[in-house]
Amino acid sequence: MIFETHAHYDDERFDEDREELIGGLYANGIEYAINCGASIDGCKKTLEYVGLYDHMLGALGIHPEEAHTMDEVFFDWIKENAANNKKIVAIGEIGLDYYWPEPPRDIQQFWFRRQIELARQLKLPMIIHSREAAKDTLDIMKEHKAKEIGGVLHCFSYSVELAKEFLDMGFYIGIGGVVTFKNAKKLKEVVQMLPLERILLETDAPYMAPEPHRGKRNSSLFIPHIAKTIADIKGIEYEEVVEVTNKNAKQLFRQS
Repeated sequence: MIFETHAHYDDERFDEDREELIGGLYANGIEYAINCGASIDGCKKTLEYVGLYDHMLGALGIHPEEAHTMDEVFFDWIKENAANNKKIVAIGEIGLDYYWPEPPRDIQQFWFRRQIELARQLKLPMIIHSREAAKDTLDIMKEHKAKEIGGVLHCFSYSVELAKEFLDMGFYIGIGGVVTFKNAKKLKEVVQMLPLERILLETDAPYMAPEPHRGKRNSSLFIPHIAKTIADIKGIEYEEVVEVTNKNAKQLFRQS
């Protein structure tokens, strides 16, 4: 079965059919799905969902685009709930995003550092977002010895050379729908280089739906398209991709 390592079912695009969709994931071959907190509201809903759905796991953290909303009160809320709920399996989605000019980079970096140290304190892996911020992401991870904590680079968008740097730090690489796009030459080269044992499957639902659903609302039900593309790139069987990536995710997120 498939382990979906990154989705946002708290998004309003799921308001009409969320219960039906999440409730049917297991029957459609999705053994686990991790709902990743990105905002204050998203983290609170993630905590709610892991209590409602047997095969839903959660990650709590503040996305860099939401860094300006973070404060010590909510930081303590994340700490308490991540420490005391066994279905919270990671700190995330955290990191840096320089695509937009806001929030200011110093605020993003401050809360990235704080959340890395929280992951260390709680002995939880990290789910890291990095867009157009490769050098600072790497520098901060090295500064805080992220290799000792572990995690995944979500929605990887950098080069083969940078992928190797993250691999050297012991991190997994999250591969989503972009790999199915015809113009995703760089990401296909990364997948070709990556050991299968270091790949995680993800959708980032409702964003970045794979071909042939590009432009539509994404969901975990579309993950087979991603696994099939990885299999084609690496010249292996689809079933091997599903089996090995499931094992990878269970190892990282400590699921039996």
